[in-house]
Amino acid sequence: MSATRHLYAIALGSNRRHGRHGGPAKVVAAAIQRLDREFALFRASPIILNPAMGGAGREFANAVALVETELDPRAMLAAVKAVEEDFGRRPGKRWAARVLDLDLVAWSGGSFRSRSLNIPHPRLAERSFVLEPLAAIAPAWPLLGALTARHLLARLGKRRCPS
Repeated sequence: MSATRHLYAIALGSNRRHGRHGGPAKVVAAAIQRLDREFALFRASPIILNPAMGGAGREFANAVALVETELDPRAMLAAVKAVEEDFGRRPGKRWAARVLDLDLVAWSGGSFRSRSLNIPHPRLAERSFVLEPLAAIAPAWPLLGALTARHLLARLGKRRCPS
C-alpha cells in the first residue's frame, strides 16, 4: 500500500543577493531547482518582480511552485524551513529583507490549521505577488471554498481599481 501523495503550492520570494546564486530572481530560480531535487516538481510559475511590502525595502522576485510529496503539512513546513536555512535565511524581523522566503500557501488536502501553520495562507487573498503566479499555473485550484486562484486575483484587482 502506497502513502498518500499531496500537492503543495509554495510561494517563493527573495529580495537579497546570495553569494553563490546572485540576485533575487536567480535565488528564486535556484530555490525552484532545489524544490525539484527534493520533491516532485509538478510546475513552476514565471518569476515576477514586485515592490517590497512593509519595511523590506528592496524589490522582491516572486514565484509559485507546485510540488508533490508524501509529507504531511507539518513535515512539509519543516522541509521548506530547512531549504530557507540552507539558502542563508535567519530568523529575524518581520518584513525585513531576506535571501529566501518559502510559504506553504495551499495544499491538495484543503484547509490545515495548527499553531505554527495555516493553509491556505491567511493573507493569500490580499497578495497579488502570490496570486498572480499561482493563477498562471493553477488558475482553477479551489483555495477558499469554491474561490479559485483566478477568482481571488480578479477580486483583488477590482478592490485596487476604482470604478
